[in-house]
Amino acid sequence: MTTQAFHMSEQIAAQSVIEELLREQQTLAPRSGLARLWGRSPLATDSVSWYLGALGEIEVGRVLSKLPPEWRVFHALPIGKAGADVDHLVIGPGGIFTINTKHHRGKKIWVAERSFMVNGQKQAHLRNSKFEATRVTKMLCERMPQLPPAQAVIALVSPGQLTIKSTPDAVQVLDSNNLRRWLLKRPDALSEAELVELTAIVDAPSTWSAPTSPPTPNLMEQFTRIDREVRTARVRRISWTLLSFAVVATLVVFVGIPLYVQVVTGGIGRL
Repeated sequence: MTTQAFHMSEQIAAQSVIEELLREQQTLAPRSGLARLWGRSPLATDSVSWYLGALGEIEVGRVLSKLPPEWRVFHALPIGKAGADVDHLVIGPGGIFTINTKHHRGKKIWVAERSFMVNGQKQAHLRNSKFEATRVTKMLCERMPQLPPAQAVIALVSPGQLTIKSTPDAVQVLDSNNLRRWLLKRPDALSEAELVELTAIVDAPSTWSAPTSPPTPNLMEQFTRIDREVRTARVRRISWTLLSFAVVATLVVFVGIPLYVQVVTGGIGRL
């Protein structure tokens, strides 16, 4: 699923998600001019979750890009044989962090030691994030046995409400807006020499799984085009909705009210 670059640091945030989004979009027929005018979404039904996931990972990537230079950030690192990847891998003085992005915009998140609920529905986010960190720890420690274990992190993008009833076991859950500050507050766990060695290991394509598809040219340009079309369609739908309300309100004022007055006054006259 993920396109493997000459150096893994060349991978962009949401790379594998965008690649999957583009594959889904290839099955969708182009919109007609009328569909564009009315603001029909350019996304296929199966593309919506990939599009939202890409937005979330891009946002977390933006947050991570603001870390100081002694921190190294990698995105979309392929791991395993099922096309899975690590959304973001961060290494710095504070240690090693596997960051799993979840874009639950406007939703209620409830977290306990072993439970993660989204709008009342239980999700496997904690288990999956913990497994991912364990997997990365094992892989990296085969090359550098002295390394501390990777810390699993779930970064939530724009949650409506976040309630942490109790701290999850071995997984840090936080709003993506607080991610940078949280990372910088971690106590020192790696020396500069260890960071240099570890960075070289993570940056080497041979460390990770082989790509399962050829590179996608102009990846970000294609996503930007789709994103622009999605936003334009949304604006048009909202505009048509507001226009409909305006037309109804106008009819009520200029037709409904005079008609009502006429009926009322006519009735009074008969009395």
